[in-house]
Amino acid sequence: MIASLRAMSRWTLPPDRIPSAWFNVAPHLPEPVDPPLHPATREPVGPEDLAPLFPMELIGQEVSTAPWIDVPGEVLDILKLWRPTPLVRAERLERALGTPARIYFKDESGSPSGSHKTNTAVPQAFYNAKEGITRLTTETGAGQWGTALSYAAAQYGLELQVYMVRASYEQKPYRRIAMETWGGSVVPSPVDEPGHPGSLGSAISDAVRDCVGREDTHYALGSVLNHVLLHQTVIGLEAKEQLELAGERLPDVVLASCGGGSNLGGIAFPFVPDEGVRLLAVEPLSCPTLTRGRFEYDFGDVAGLTPLMPMYTLGHDFVPPSIHAGGLRYHGDSPLVSSLVKAGRMEAVAYPQGKVFEAAVQFARVEGKIPAPECAHAVRAAIDEALAAKETGEEKVILFNYSGHGFLDLSAYDDHNNGRLPEEQG
Repeated sequence: MIASLRAMSRWTLPPDRIPSAWFNVAPHLPEPVDPPLHPATREPVGPEDLAPLFPMELIGQEVSTAPWIDVPGEVLDILKLWRPTPLVRAERLERALGTPARIYFKDESGSPSGSHKTNTAVPQAFYNAKEGITRLTTETGAGQWGTALSYAAAQYGLELQVYMVRASYEQKPYRRIAMETWGGSVVPSPVDEPGHPGSLGSAISDAVRDCVGREDTHYALGSVLNHVLLHQTVIGLEAKEQLELAGERLPDVVLASCGGGSNLGGIAFPFVPDEGVRLLAVEPLSCPTLTRGRFEYDFGDVAGLTPLMPMYTLGHDFVPPSIHAGGLRYHGDSPLVSSLVKAGRMEAVAYPQGKVFEAAVQFARVEGKIPAPECAHAVRAAIDEALAAKETGEEKVILFNYSGHGFLDLSAYDDHNNGRLPEEQG
């Protein structure tokens, strides 16, 4: 009976049901996003400006307004190694909270790198290899993106140089080991300031400097840009079909953690056209871009090498505290996500890491899964949504993205369990 109950709480799709096209949210935005601007001229950038960084097919996806973009068969062949991912109903968490809400999570932790990041790493590596590129550079915060791209680069025989935010490089040595095992080369960033804790903005500067001027090298980014979030929409597309398979209605709220916006966009964008579905971004209080930032044009990196993008930002020279959720320590946000927040179609909330880890431990003890610190922000918000439903008696349907496991982040849990976790000030 117990086994039967659990089987009914987990929905999977056959391999041939993996989405064969990505969902483009651009035609569904309340208003069009303004174009990125050239860092020198402050004029809109064209394909020729981006060609030193990205393959032309990704540049085309960046500016596309087509509602659907086909996934190449060669990419599907690799994605099918772990996709479709399961949709799980968190019944034990529901009972522990005493809530009438129904809580579902999309489990992205089963990818080779353990997070959602592999969904875009594979197509990015594919398009670069197809264009004849043999080497990539990138940045990584906590290491999820670096591990994902290291795996993907290995599939296509690409050399990879990873610039890892120094605070995470020191906190998370096993992420570095995973990248090196897949063939990536990893150095702490910023490379020219050994005592600096680093930021994603400075790591991007290091990676772009390395890329520019080398004909064999392109730059790859794990979040923020339109094509990155496009690739992640396989998450929300699968979740929609799985909810229908479960006999469930559309969610009342869809939420995910948000640093640059990739896993949030991945699960939330396919629900943008659905009226009545709330969309919620969850960010750290120490880097509250959407909740306390300004909406303006800003650089994506510290050195001002990237195009300026219209987004919520804390300023490109902002250096966040060294919290354990390294993937959420970015000064800006995706222009697509920023547009939705600015228009009121998406909401945002920020949490201190102490409350986040309390929720993560509760989730681990009742559901058995240890979330990455980034993912734990979504767990915190899902619990709070369920508790709010308990107060009102509402049978709310909550969907969140379980974006990655925390097996390589156990030092963070050690700090929390032993009272060494510094608390941010609100």
